[in-house]
Amino acid sequence: QVELVESGGDSVQAGGSLKLSCAASIYFFGSAYMAWFRQAPGKEREGIAVINRDGRAYYAESVEGRFTISRDNTKNTLYLQLNSLKPEDAAMYYCAVTRWWSLRPENADYWGQGTQVTVSS
Repeated sequence: QVELVESGGDSVQAGGSLKLSCAASIYFFGSAYMAWFRQAPGKEREGIAVINRDGRAYYAESVEGRFTISRDNTKNTLYLQLNSLKPEDAAMYYCAVTRWWSLRPENADYWGQGTQVTVSS
């Protein structure tokens, strides 16, 4: 059984920071490509960061330099540090198991339920 549980979402002011966590009940977590996606109301789900088992990461242009994805394979946990938050970053944030380096939602095999991030100006 695969389960992904996100946490850490909150309401913050623009310029603030948050750290999201994703606890993964996956026996293959240590070898999986993991990603963060987000979806704002009325918009398509957007892939924003992906990380491989060794900690190498790739980011969408919209978050490059502000967000950092990381993982702790000993704790089966994925993280996303969000800095310099903007109102346009407000969305439901999801972690997922993805295929290779893909940030396309259709290439994600397992999803969490999401955690809400709200950013006020």
